Amino acid sequence: MPNVTFSSPRLHKDVTVYAVAGDRGTVLALAQKNNIPIPFDCQNGECASCLIEVVPLSDKTMGMDLTEKEKTVLKSLGKITPEEIARAENDDLPPRFRLACQMIVRDQDILVRFTGEPGGA
Repeated sequence: MPNVTFSSPRLHKDVTVYAVAGDRGTVLALAQKNNIPIPFDCQNGECASCLIEVVPLSDKTMGMDLTEKEKTVLKSLGKITPEEIARAENDDLPPRFRLACQMIVRDQDILVRFTGEPGGA
């Protein structure tokens, strides 16, 4: 089971929760289940209000599939480059920024940072 640590100025302190292996839930769903206040509007990968920064906390890094919506939104925000997309798709190297409503939790410990500001992780 991976540990997911949430960090934000909106929290009094960092909060670490356990994700169930094989659950296939999103970071946003995990946050909601544990009362972590990641902001969101559409939950559909279109508004970018749930932008997060993801930092791997172990040597085991796992690329995480980017949805087409996520690629489009992150490119429009200047949060991902075509090179980063290629590395994620071809080399299994995860990008730094993601949308919490689109990112599926994998079997990897991660730190998730968010601010609650539109377009800012």
